[in-house]
Amino acid sequence: MKLFGVLNASLDSLNDDSIVRNAGDAHRRATQMMVEGVYGFDLGGQGSTFQAREKDADDEWSTLAPIIPVLVDSGLPFSVDTWRPSVARRALEAGATWMNAADGLQEPGMFEVAAEFGCPVVLPFLSGPNPLQMSKVTATDPVEVLVEFFTEMLARADGFGVRQNMVLDPGTGFAPHDWPWAQRYEYQKLVYTQLDRLRVFGLPLYIALPWKETVQHDELLDIVIRAEPEYGRAHYPAKVNAMATAIARTL
Repeated sequence: MKLFGVLNASLDSLNDDSIVRNAGDAHRRATQMMVEGVYGFDLGGQGSTFQAREKDADDEWSTLAPIIPVLVDSGLPFSVDTWRPSVARRALEAGATWMNAADGLQEPGMFEVAAEFGCPVVLPFLSGPNPLQMSKVTATDPVEVLVEFFTEMLARADGFGVRQNMVLDPGTGFAPHDWPWAQRYEYQKLVYTQLDRLRVFGLPLYIALPWKETVQHDELLDIVIRAEPEYGRAHYPAKVNAMATAIARTL
């Protein structure tokens, strides 16, 4: 699994270790994650948690702009996590090499950007228009809901000639803010144990990896690693790589 190390230029992230307030912070964190063996980086300027303030596009870009040159200088692939077409375009023009379409490519204009730049695109499942406006997935078979979403969005991707660039994300890194953890844990466990059902599309998988230090989060991380997705988004790459090595020794 190739890991994208997380840098959050939004100060309302729930993970303090991921927050970078300036280029110096970004350089230190990126350098450390390179030592830990990351494939690339994922940079965000708009939070998606219950404590996040929604920004306008200019405000979001102002937090990203000082960080992007640091990641360009690293020489590694990197994405900018956004649901705004103008921000995605500016990031790619500034040197980003992937799109992380945090709206699931639902926002008008996101497909146009994807087609214009022809880069890999992380396509997450979303149960709403963006990560701040989501509803709970209550279906008996939630993986079928994901399959239906990806079927629809990939049909749209065909229309823009970019289907082959899509990298599918089950969207488990996002959640409605009123969803109790106990229910979210069961949902994630069900999705992670059935990731193979998303292989029907013949596209790589990308997972926002669990990072909190609890027994349940470690259980979920173990399930994901054993499922062997192509890509993971990691706050703590060293932990993920160590667990993957330990699991490999048991197989």
